[in-house]
Amino acid sequence: MKIYLQLLIIFGFSFIGNIISNGLHLPIPGSILGMVLLFLALQFKILEFKHVDEAGSFLINNMTILFLPAGVGIMAKWNLISHFWVQILIIILGALIINVFVLGKLVEWIKIKFEGDYAIPKLSSQQIALDVINQHSKNKTTENEGA
Repeated sequence: MKIYLQLLIIFGFSFIGNIISNGLHLPIPGSILGMVLLFLALQFKILEFKHVDEAGSFLINNMTILFLPAGVGIMAKWNLISHFWVQILIIILGALIINVFVLGKLVEWIKIKFEGDYAIPKLSSQQIALDVINQHSKNKTTENEGA
């Protein structure tokens, strides 16, 4: 019963987002607006995480099945889409590259800001080989002393 109530909360936010999006004629999909509202409610402690935790985890774990309607829609409208597949592919690949780049920079910024700079000193292959040999020699010396 608990998970049904949590799903009702999540879908309620999505429904409210749809009402706002349609009522104000916004170019943002209502479901996205609803998730932003849910995020804000969680951030400002209007809603506690425990109230949507299990249902959210369930939806994330079963996310692949939620892509089925989109796939069926593509197959149903393939005769309209097929003329533009090159443009669609370019848009998808461009968006993917931009997302990877932006997320990489964001993660890099967060790591430096909150954890410090993890710049690895550049060592030559010769220096790495010497370090390995020295470490191996130290291990041999310790083994001989212990015997």
